[in-house]
Amino acid sequence: MSEPNEPTASARSVLVIAGEISGDMHAAKLIRELNERESGIQFWGIGGDEMEAAGVHLEYHVRDMAVLGLSEVIRRYGWFRNVFHHMLELAAERQPDAILLVDYPGFNLRFAKQIKKRFGTKVLYYISPQVWAWKASRIPKIAATVDRLMVILPFEVECYAGHDLQVDFVGHPLVDEVAAARNQGRVDLPWGAESGLRLALLPGSRAQEVERILPLLVETVKCLPSGSVRPLIAAASPELEPRVRELSGGLPVVLGQTRELLLQAEFGLVASGTATLEAALCHCPMAVIYRTAAFTWFVGKRVVKLPQIGLANIVAGREAFKEFLQDEAAPNAIAEHVRAVALQPEALAQAKAATLEIEGKLAGGAGQRSLADIVQHELELRS
Repeated sequence: MSEPNEPTASARSVLVIAGEISGDMHAAKLIRELNERESGIQFWGIGGDEMEAAGVHLEYHVRDMAVLGLSEVIRRYGWFRNVFHHMLELAAERQPDAILLVDYPGFNLRFAKQIKKRFGTKVLYYISPQVWAWKASRIPKIAATVDRLMVILPFEVECYAGHDLQVDFVGHPLVDEVAAARNQGRVDLPWGAESGLRLALLPGSRAQEVERILPLLVETVKCLPSGSVRPLIAAASPELEPRVRELSGGLPVVLGQTRELLLQAEFGLVASGTATLEAALCHCPMAVIYRTAAFTWFVGKRVVKLPQIGLANIVAGREAFKEFLQDEAAPNAIAEHVRAVALQPEALAQAKAATLEIEGKLAGGAGQRSLADIVQHELELRS
């Protein structure tokens, strides 16, 4: 696909597969770090603009790998099958020194299995599938096909205990990203009035989440005392921005500034997901909000066996931030919680202390550099 840096037979090479935008970003950071240490490694595989900018020769781009929903997966099954087998053929032809798989478990775990079965090439996996939430039956299969697993949540190491697999907690990549953002200059955001609690509203990064959660957040603001808060809504992407503005009820909206919004906010109403970790790392206390289709909720409650669903709470090991889920996610109830916690200085200080606790758990010491150390060490063992 991309012309520069096409792999040659004589150079050491690493096949990298990151099938989503987030994986592309995380892999690119790692590759840049490795390239600073050793310029002789050639990286190639599946990724996006960030990986290509880091010098990776792309066979396929993440924009072609992204799918939403089972129906699209079924419709494009033939194409994905061709990509899968083409990458196996390239691996057989080029014989990479190692294979680095980044998240994207639906594709990558199957690929790892075939690699082990056919070639025995060393397989490194960065960002574990969420086996702790569901599909714990995958753990023995992962242990049988992966040589080393680098995880980003501290409790994930214990999930693999008792299996013949080396697992390393390398810290969450958001830790370094948020720290870098905190050191940059403050960005002016449209908070409006001089007084009132700065309240971040994060309705999610998917269209279905915005449809179900944003109206709830807007109604919650209406239930709060006039002038008590200064709300600001985060639109997660340009594609979502028009609909976010339609559902905003006239509240101000920012695009592409979610992290800065969380750094400046004093409290947040945050859709469940990775955003709860980002809020905690930005030292923004929150309430966790989640609503989905009734059938999806019914099935999910029977598959996922966790006391909390917000990632920040899962890392904390308790409900550090109140969760308002499905039918419990009512504007009056959420507004009452905001009054009791966000608008009470002592309670707000306690909630902020919980964000510092989570930050400490996610940091994992050396962070991104320890990840590069591991990959470099594995490559040196191969040579």
